[in-house]
Amino acid sequence: MASMQTDRVLSAAFILAWFAALFEGMSWALFVHFPGYLQELGASEVMIGIIVGTWALSSVLIRPWVGKASDTRGRRPLIIAGNIINVTSLGLYLTVSALGPWVFIVRLIHGLGVGILFPSLFTYAADVVPPARRTEGLALFGVSGLLPIALGGLIGDMILRAAGFTELFLAATGFALVALVLSLPLAETAPRGLADSEHRLGFFGAVKEPSLGPVWLVTGVFSVVLIAYFVFLKTFIVETGIGTVGLFFGFYALTAILLRLFFGWLPDRVGMRRVLYPAMASLALGFVVLALARSASSVAAAGVLSGVGHGFGFPILMALVVTRAPMADRGSAVAVFTAEFDVGLLVGGPLLGLVIAWLGYPAMFLTCSALTIAGAAAFSWWDGVVRSREVVVQS
Repeated sequence: MASMQTDRVLSAAFILAWFAALFEGMSWALFVHFPGYLQELGASEVMIGIIVGTWALSSVLIRPWVGKASDTRGRRPLIIAGNIINVTSLGLYLTVSALGPWVFIVRLIHGLGVGILFPSLFTYAADVVPPARRTEGLALFGVSGLLPIALGGLIGDMILRAAGFTELFLAATGFALVALVLSLPLAETAPRGLADSEHRLGFFGAVKEPSLGPVWLVTGVFSVVLIAYFVFLKTFIVETGIGTVGLFFGFYALTAILLRLFFGWLPDRVGMRRVLYPAMASLALGFVVLALARSASSVAAAGVLSGVGHGFGFPILMALVVTRAPMADRGSAVAVFTAEFDVGLLVGGPLLGLVIAWLGYPAMFLTCSALTIAGAAAFSWWDGVVRSREVVVQS
């Protein structure tokens, strides 16, 4: 095994991994329409939240093993295995025709594949970007996930207008196959001797690491509120008739992509926390706009505001994780970080579904806005305490 680190962001390894992540992301992004399929099968909002959240269960349970394997065996074997499981699970959706145990089993298998792929690809990206341009590099790598968000909604709209969910599942499987083929030439990036390191926190050690505590908190909040978009936007639009899924995610992803392409350097230059707080405020405002939405233009405006929040928020939080975690524990720390998004799905899906059932969609969006502000405030306080302690120790 050898490090693939270079002095530039757009290395050959980065570009190949980027395209592999892009096609894997396309297979995932089409599933923003999956709640609509469940609705056709007769599922309620609460049941939709439970079924969609089931995906996260296996994804979360596999993460401790993924983190350890990434730190001891390397990134490439996990990327290949995750792609194979992902392709298999997507093909199995073609056999789901009713609500019942089988749909839960398929979701669990799907979660297993993504649970291996997501952290492995981002750990790979963290390995190959220069430390001095870490946030910028991770932001650019994240574009491989934002483009599918923009295109997945639009392509899904087109497929469903022209055909149906069978064709949607076939398209997702095709994208996953391309991702698998692109992953095969990837070279290992884990540093030599990493498996023999004696200073390893491991997955649960990374969870308890004091310097990472504030990051885990705000990431947990971030992961829960995003469920409002990725699980319930489809049913919100179906119920209200306001805008389309493609419209929201098109503006959402385009905004985030443009920010990362032209201002991805900003957090590394002016400071990650100075950019994180405005980003979280923009995310919170996007929820307020959706709660008050009465027209398609409001949905588009919410997409722009939310795109600002995601565009800066995700790479900054991940960069904080990679910076604060020891190199020997990078795989475990990234596994914890990505697992939080699955926990958010697992917990947030049913809870936000209950809020919708009891109080309606506007109340759910406003709840997410309040959670976002509270999470940013709690991070600011806790992170200040952690950094003050570090200064005292160093002095």
